[in-house]
Amino acid sequence: MAEQTNAEEAKKSLNFIEQIVENDLAEGKNGGRIQTRFPPEPNGYLHIGHAKAICLDFGIAKRYNGICNLRFDDTNPVKEDVEYVDSIKEDIQWLGFQWKDIYYASDYFQQLFDFAIRLIKQGHAYVDEQSSEVIAQQKGTPTQPGVESPYRNRPAEESLDLFLRMNQGEFEEGSMTLRAKIDMASSNMHFRDPIIYRIIKHPHHRTGTTWKVYPMYDFAHGQSDYFEGVTHSLCTLEFEVHRPLYDYFIDLLMTDDGYRPRQTEFNRLNLTYTMMSKRKLLQLVKERLVAGWDDPRMPTLCGYRRRGFTPQSIRNFIDRIGYTKYDGIIDVALLEHSVREDLNETAKRVSAVLNPVKLLITNYPEGKTEQLEAVNNPERPEDGVHEITFSRELYIEQEDFMEDAPKKYYRLTPGQEVRLKSAYIIKCTGCKKAADGTIEEVYAEYLPETKSGLPDSSRKVKSTIHWVSVAHSLPAEIRLYDRLFLAENPAEEKDKELKDLLNPDSLKVLANCRVEAELAEAKPYDHFQFQRIGYFNLDPDSKDGRLIFNRTVSLKDTWNKIKDKV
Repeated sequence: MAEQTNAEEAKKSLNFIEQIVENDLAEGKNGGRIQTRFPPEPNGYLHIGHAKAICLDFGIAKRYNGICNLRFDDTNPVKEDVEYVDSIKEDIQWLGFQWKDIYYASDYFQQLFDFAIRLIKQGHAYVDEQSSEVIAQQKGTPTQPGVESPYRNRPAEESLDLFLRMNQGEFEEGSMTLRAKIDMASSNMHFRDPIIYRIIKHPHHRTGTTWKVYPMYDFAHGQSDYFEGVTHSLCTLEFEVHRPLYDYFIDLLMTDDGYRPRQTEFNRLNLTYTMMSKRKLLQLVKERLVAGWDDPRMPTLCGYRRRGFTPQSIRNFIDRIGYTKYDGIIDVALLEHSVREDLNETAKRVSAVLNPVKLLITNYPEGKTEQLEAVNNPERPEDGVHEITFSRELYIEQEDFMEDAPKKYYRLTPGQEVRLKSAYIIKCTGCKKAADGTIEEVYAEYLPETKSGLPDSSRKVKSTIHWVSVAHSLPAEIRLYDRLFLAENPAEEKDKELKDLLNPDSLKVLANCRVEAELAEAKPYDHFQFQRIGYFNLDPDSKDGRLIFNRTVSLKDTWNKIKDKV
């Protein structure tokens, strides 16, 4: 009875796609095979929305002992490049997935071309000599039938001759297309004689100048699934209206072997304060509004990687939001929560002072130093400790001292005690100011018996602050990243220029920071918690001893308070 209950509970937790897969397996469809594919077009870098599809495509295959292939939808040579192919491979593997095989739509160009010829011969396709603009006008509206092309009933032999000559390069781009001959009065606009081939004379990144005609997505996608043996073709919701056409072409193509791919749609990922349009992201790069595809403010996977997000945090985020049949918008704070949660468990704790002011411990012996122990991660005792050097001259944050402090200010102010993290309690005795009133130096005395770990170290004070030794710390540049867009849903701000939607404070560079000497050994992409400040990672720009750290996220989300003032 208990086993039956557990099985029922497990079934209840399935998302609707997993339920479809289980039903197909129970019915013995496709010989019990499960095969998925991730089919990106190599015309840009993958973004966080693609991560949702990657987790689903590869996750379904893994859960049901199937396979998932990577297939590049390279049917438009004008926009595609090997650079994007390589970046896509890298991003998938970084997320923690591995494809079974790699395919390209271009692998099937000959088969697709042969299928198109078959459609022409069977009266299912014809060559149209009208412009794409005229064809669009003739499509009609959802409530008004379309107008048939004057070329719709031309003899199959004539269409075949023209199509072959189109591929030989005899005609200019835009002068002719091959259209499927279906139904100009269909209630589904996609059935109104869709274009299935167009002339493109731009060299292809794999096939060079072999082809002068290229298939449209709706013609190539389903057939490629069929050629590969895909059982479950998982797409985002915008392709739901394309599914009848997907099935129509497969019906014409398939043999009687009992196998056919099935397309299922799920909701795409939309995040607040985030732009997901590849076209808009490319615009940001081309207009140099960001530093490149991997700018840590970009929603690209390489951007998140450079900013310090972990693969686990992104996978956890995708698991949390799940898959449904309804589009919505997810608060980006949930993604930020996911990376905080992961880094809290894994990131090493270190000290960094972003806006330093010197603290002089006046009763600490000159020239003396001590090696103190700092816990690497309180969440993981097994990670142990590392040594930090304590000395007479330290750096603390400017905001941790106030000469004339309000009543509830518990950090350093004359006459008040605080604990220095992993060290001693100190009592502030005063400060030195420059002619303009800025604080040049803070003075304090330490209480030797309050060293962390000693019996009197349990003495209570209301605040603990972090620090680094002046002589035993390293200079560093700190890049404070925040959300790139001010608008909650930038995609809806169609009446504004892209540059006018950007958050002017999305990047602040602090050049005179100090970090503890432990970070001299850090490697690019290593993660750290800068105590009391946030999570950071070492940027790959760091070289020749010049340390550069990117803020991944703050310790707490302060965005909601800030944006209310914008």
